[in-house]
Amino acid sequence: MVKSTTKDAQDLFHSLRSTYVATPTNLKIIDLYVCFAVFTALIQVAYMALVGSFPFNSFLSGVLSCIGTAVLAVCLRIQVNKENKEFKDLAPERAFADFVLCNLVLHLVIINFLG
Repeated sequence: MVKSTTKDAQDLFHSLRSTYVATPTNLKIIDLYVCFAVFTALIQVAYMALVGSFPFNSFLSGVLSCIGTAVLAVCLRIQVNKENKEFKDLAPERAFADFVLCNLVLHLVIINFLG
């Protein structure tokens, strides 16, 4: 039972790795950006857990900024992906402009929340 589970997990990772190799570079860059944003949010949560949450507005603003940016980047990835037929008529430049505009609005709200 354990051997079959291990083999299934190895087959799954091998399948994911071989599929991800064929992913275009621009999507890999967006994936890296999403991982960076989520990792930054996790560092902020760990820092808050260790040190404390005295300026709680600052903590919430930082974490929500990272998570919001990651969500917007995932939306950009979905729109830019050539295999996604739902957004085939949307130009990548338009998708990036939407991403930048939404990030601007997000960060204006975050700055306003800081006080």
